[in-house]
Amino acid sequence: MDGLRRTWRPDWPCPVGQIWSTWRRGAGDPTYRIESGRHWRGLGTPAGPATLCVAVDATAGEVVAEAWGPGAPWALDHLPGMLGADDSRAGMPGLHEAVRRADHQYPHWRVGRGGYVLDALTPAIIEQKVTGQEAFAGFRRLVTQYGTVAPGPGAALRLYVQPDASALRRVPSWEWLRMSIDSARSTTLVRAARVADALQRTVGRPDAERLLCAVPGIGVWTAAEVRSRAHGDPDAVSFGDYHVARSIGWALIGEEIDDAALAELLEPYRGHRYRVQRLLELAGYSHPRRGARMAPRTHLPVR
Repeated sequence: MDGLRRTWRPDWPCPVGQIWSTWRRGAGDPTYRIESGRHWRGLGTPAGPATLCVAVDATAGEVVAEAWGPGAPWALDHLPGMLGADDSRAGMPGLHEAVRRADHQYPHWRVGRGGYVLDALTPAIIEQKVTGQEAFAGFRRLVTQYGTVAPGPGAALRLYVQPDASALRRVPSWEWLRMSIDSARSTTLVRAARVADALQRTVGRPDAERLLCAVPGIGVWTAAEVRSRAHGDPDAVSFGDYHVARSIGWALIGEEIDDAALAELLEPYRGHRYRVQRLLELAGYSHPRRGARMAPRTHLPVR
């Protein structure tokens, strides 16, 4: 099955892997593959599922993309935005040495706009208040059991597309538990799926955070995870994250801080606060980790 093709010439050297790194949910993410330098993604879109393959021709300075499935035209239309074409560092101050160093280290990284809310929201809800190991495992089970095989060459690559809103609404309550997704998170997922069309319309709206948080179970952290990925919002810093405040505090002032102090510390960067967060993450800044890792839970009833 032939796909649709698009060749796009960005006006900067476009590092696809850096920009899309936030979309990959662990090494075993069934919606993302990297094969021979090509990035393969199984995407949900408002028009239906799509397989998207992207590679960079560095010599020609071009991004070459091919897409399959009902959502292929949508995916190719939105490709520049997904890769950060609408983002700009203009106006970001360089007040701290760590930020200047990270900015210099990753000069071509941009905030991409995925454009499809549900693909960002589902894994964000699954990641609420659990370890990364547990979240990635639950996401992988959900996608492979209730998602769809990605169109075109997706089957050969064992590439999947996340379940759409209708599929999320049909997952039985006991199956959520078998996927190690507790009732609080599964209830939020089902609520979000019921209003998925309305949530999709938040893209580009200045009051997106308020509208996302109107769904019970979606708070500031989850809304920020969606805004940074689906909306391409360079200011969507992850307040409420277990590590972000402490890591940024350690990077900028040499001490671990809480969210209140983080808000004060990042205020001069308003408009670019998520940009600062992600640049520091890419540069490897992290607070010292102490103690044993948290063990994942099963969420299954005790017999």
